[in-house]
Amino acid sequence: MLDKWLFKHIDNSALIIFRIFFGLLCFIESIGAIYTGWVKRVFIDPKFTFSFISFEWLQPLPGSGMYWYYAVMSIFALGIMLGYKYRLSILGFTIMWSATYFMQKSSYNNHYYLLMLISSIMVFMPANRYASIDVKQNPKLKSYAMPQWCKWVFVLQLFIVYTYASAAKLYPDWLDASVMELLMKSKQNYVLVGELLQQKWMHFVLAYGGIVFDGLIIPLLLFKATRKWAFITAIFFHLFNSFVFQIGIFPYLALAFTVFFFDPKTIQKLFFKKKVFYELNEVIMPKYKTQLITLFAIYFLIQIGLPLRHHFIKDDVLWTEEGHRLSWRMMLRAKSGSTTYRVENKNTGKSYPVNLDDYLSPKQKRLASTKPDAIWQFSQKLKALFKKDGQEVAVYVNCKVSVNGKPYKQLINPNVDLAHVPWNYFKHNDWILPYK
Repeated sequence: MLDKWLFKHIDNSALIIFRIFFGLLCFIESIGAIYTGWVKRVFIDPKFTFSFISFEWLQPLPGSGMYWYYAVMSIFALGIMLGYKYRLSILGFTIMWSATYFMQKSSYNNHYYLLMLISSIMVFMPANRYASIDVKQNPKLKSYAMPQWCKWVFVLQLFIVYTYASAAKLYPDWLDASVMELLMKSKQNYVLVGELLQQKWMHFVLAYGGIVFDGLIIPLLLFKATRKWAFITAIFFHLFNSFVFQIGIFPYLALAFTVFFFDPKTIQKLFFKKKVFYELNEVIMPKYKTQLITLFAIYFLIQIGLPLRHHFIKDDVLWTEEGHRLSWRMMLRAKSGSTTYRVENKNTGKSYPVNLDDYLSPKQKRLASTKPDAIWQFSQKLKALFKKDGQEVAVYVNCKVSVNGKPYKQLINPNVDLAHVPWNYFKHNDWILPYK
């Protein structure tokens, strides 16, 4: 029964227009990273990058190589949008984008992660079967239909993202709007709305509005009776986020996803008036159906499980950051840190402080002052740098952190040599002190 439902064919207009939107947004993200100076600030200027732990082998290309890297990604994105050599284009973009994602985390953003997931899903999609150069070159590819699973993979992925984003906000500092107040302080100079964003009542509206929107937007889009109003609300919500938080293409990507919630006939009339509307509802079972179902079942079990892992790790994820990434914990807290690193020569016993400005960019300094994994990684980097000079050293870190404007408290055990302790991937690292 499930097989018949998943492989029932429906009109593919939503997937085709999404491919065009997706490719355009990927192009804007890639080329924009060059022209806004983001590539320079993140990959070229720093002396080294904070990659994901165990991905240290992924390093930026030397010289101007990363400019060319992003230029190639933008070409792949255009290929996606135009449907030109689609499979090569989407696979090339997915690999290159995933590499840059795991290569650095000083500019970590949830929409980078989402973009990696969606591009990976798009590899399996028959998204070039209409309105594409591939079809013009090979008319046999043309199709007006797609299996129903192509729609529901996106719906389920979005449901996971929004549901976890809503649930993560259900904690005291968000519910009393103190987090929103901190986030809005830097927006007070905005034209027209800067003063409005400093009002306490507005902080409550934004805090609880975020919980309700994230928790209900997918169900409301699924039901015809509420779809139109949910879509209008989504437009306002995402444009507001784009203006206030300046989070790149994410708000527009979120709006692009809504094509999967509307009636296929509506999408076809809006974007492809000359296209034949498919309404045969055939069930076509492919030879690889078992493998495909198994693959996506494993994928979604991982997607459901990853955001829950912090519940199995000691202490609060807001404090330790263990289990924070890959969990849709979006803009949940404000952190500041006062951190010093001390290197001690193990042979002579002589020690001296580390000047972070000699090694890190301003953004990296903030990362290495508040995030335990980055603090550990920088300690490993210091160990490697001094070992080149023939010194065997210990690295001690005195780190005090404030979460959501609360008093500073000791985050790292200052008596532990971080240069010689392993990183625990699946359990609590004991040198991260508890939040009392």
